[in-house]
Amino acid sequence: MLNKDLRDQESIRIDNVLKTLHSLVFVPENAFDVHKIEEALKDFGLNIESLNAIAPNDLIVLLERLHLDWNQKEQFADFLVTFSKQNSFDFREKAIAVYNYIQSESKTFSFGIFNKIASAKANL
Repeated sequence: MLNKDLRDQESIRIDNVLKTLHSLVFVPENAFDVHKIEEALKDFGLNIESLNAIAPNDLIVLLERLHLDWNQKEQFADFLVTFSKQNSFDFREKAIAVYNYIQSESKTFSFGIFNKIASAKANL
């Protein structure tokens, strides 16, 4: 268990990685830089190939081990959906698994996440 100061530092680090990932996928497709995404994913012990190969449940376990909070898990799932729209890899099933995990385990129902699940499923 991390103490509060370490948790805060870890949370800030995770937030920065997620901001980087989101900034890299919210650009025009011709400016899409896979190398920079690979670099950012390294902070989570991933790359695009390993992200493609990992099972949804194993991804959730990894996110738990990295101490992502509920909001950070949602942001990571948002990244997966957005990245899938602009790439040959389709990570929407993994994103749906993360969203469902958040809905069931956080003990709080979110209409926002419910709508994100529905949207991701509609585009499969």
